[in-house]
Amino acid sequence: MLVGIDVHKDTHTAVGVSPFGEKLFELTVGNYQKDFVDLTAKVEAAARDAKLSPYFGLEDCHGYGERLATYLDAVGYSVVQVASTLVDRQRHTNTHPEKSDSLDAQGVAEVMLRKSDKLPRYTVTEASTIAKDIKDVAKDRENLVLERTRLKNQLHDLLHRIWNTAYREKFIDPFSQKAMRYWSRAQCKDASLFLMRTMKRKVRRLQALHIEIKELDHELVRLVKESGNTIATASGCGVVVASTIIAEIGDINRFRSPGALAKYAGCAPREYGSGKKQRYRKSRSGNRRLNSAFHLMALTQISPTGNDKARAYFRKKISEGKTKSQALVYLRRQLVNVIWCMLKYKTVYRS
Repeated sequence: MLVGIDVHKDTHTAVGVSPFGEKLFELTVGNYQKDFVDLTAKVEAAARDAKLSPYFGLEDCHGYGERLATYLDAVGYSVVQVASTLVDRQRHTNTHPEKSDSLDAQGVAEVMLRKSDKLPRYTVTEASTIAKDIKDVAKDRENLVLERTRLKNQLHDLLHRIWNTAYREKFIDPFSQKAMRYWSRAQCKDASLFLMRTMKRKVRRLQALHIEIKELDHELVRLVKESGNTIATASGCGVVVASTIIAEIGDINRFRSPGALAKYAGCAPREYGSGKKQRYRKSRSGNRRLNSAFHLMALTQISPTGNDKARAYFRKKISEGKTKSQALVYLRRQLVNVIWCMLKYKTVYRS
């Protein structure tokens, strides 16, 4: 029996479907431990009546179902993760693609029915736990960096309104620590008191953000070191890129080969053939955060301060008639092989 669960912050809706697509039951439970016990009891009762074994699938976009998935895994149930895009595609195959919690939960079960062999199983391992911690810290850092960028743009506007273009002549980098200290004490008789107070408030927030981001950088370094992974030793793989790769991959044992990881990251070409013609196109699917991390790593490796062998491989592909964009795709695919081996066997990067 396939049990699809549509996860929300306060409640979860579960729908059971038979192997023939017949809807067996529907129920809604809360997000407390006692509710999880009630859910499993009701599912077991429905499974006994249908003479089937329950198999759970969760559509969880924001992590609200983590406690439920952990509980189900701990008590011995098989749990898979169903991407919301797959459920959305399943919904649009219907004659009337309506949306509700019940229909979404049933859509999860129907996706499980069609793609049970391709859905990632939810497992709790030491590697996946550390990867989750790294992902939380990395996302927090990313949000702070975005906030810092917005504040810098706002401060640019304020500085221009107060000093006009003359403020650019004071410092090469108007957001350096020395410049921040100057702006926090600066005075301008031509500007209104409101503008000066607003500018200094933005400066104080930028200074605080700088400290917070540095603290998170140190935290990422510590977590990456504790994870036992060695990919930070790879050329072009700083702590931010390394943490993104570890966070998005999780437990490397989920991927049986470098090819599986490449497909997950969207670094493998997509086959597009017909008859005698066999063509391959650049994939636009896969985990885009992981794809972006491999792309940044490849760009760094072919930079003047990058890796000699990577630059040689890049030039070789160009000499074979590939464009620079295509050569970069080839290099990115090679880096997937390297990262898979480093994560799998805990080896140190050798250029």
